[in-house]
Amino acid sequence: MNFPVVPKPLTEAEVAEAEAQLGVDFPHEYRRYLLQVSAGGTVSQLEKTESGWWWTGNSTMRRDLLSLPFPHPDSYEEADEELDRREPQAEDYPNEEAFSQAMTAWDTECGEFEDRKTAGCVIAKDHGCNFATLLVITGPLAGTLWWDGRATCDLIVPLSLDHAGGARPVSFGEWLGRDSWNLLPPGW
Repeated sequence: MNFPVVPKPLTEAEVAEAEAQLGVDFPHEYRRYLLQVSAGGTVSQLEKTESGWWWTGNSTMRRDLLSLPFPHPDSYEEADEELDRREPQAEDYPNEEAFSQAMTAWDTECGEFEDRKTAGCVIAKDHGCNFATLLVITGPLAGTLWWDGRATCDLIVPLSLDHAGGARPVSFGEWLGRDSWNLLPPGW
């Protein structure tokens, strides 16, 4: 029987090097996990690669956005709606080429906007089908876990132990050992 290999904990020097290179301070509970438990295990593995320190399975996450604060989803709701209202419509353009250029520009703007929704975080666990548990690294929400459900409902929501009582996002320590699916809002 083959058991998965759990990466060993990192040293203080390795964690400090990763933080310095990435331009962030890891949230306390996550930092303690890296030093005392594992560099991976139940979460995406933090490792030193040819390109520097980064997490396995985070190829879609942008390094340049990691040091920016994670934006609470309520903070961009209005901007998201405004962007949707500005989607080019073929009938508003004199020809197919003009419409195509406008649509390409709008798609580029949408892509950048979507990338910025996950600034300051990494994928802690990939659930497949473009669903992921996000660990916030920077900003006021650092150390909390969120569900990226944009694949089906265009939402990022907090994973919480009490959705009825305000849905305070769980901390890294509260999340460990739990299934993200069980921390989603009712009816998800």
